[in-house]
Amino acid sequence: MNNDDRRLVIRPQKYSGETTVTSIRMPKSMLADIDKVAAATGRSRNDIMLISLEFALQHMEVEEKEE
Repeated sequence: MNNDDRRLVIRPQKYSGETTVTSIRMPKSMLADIDKVAAATGRSRNDIMLISLEFALQHMEVEEKEE
């Protein structure tokens, strides 16, 4: 790929509007991994968590309970 082929693609956010504060318990090692990604990408911890949660919601499959 040469420099002429590079494009900056910015997609609209799926979720917008009013926000709310929530808390979550997670292993310290997971938080450390999130912080590493945030540092490597120049994004905030909050951004990384929101992006990850949005990805999970778009790709998850919920199995129905067997009765």
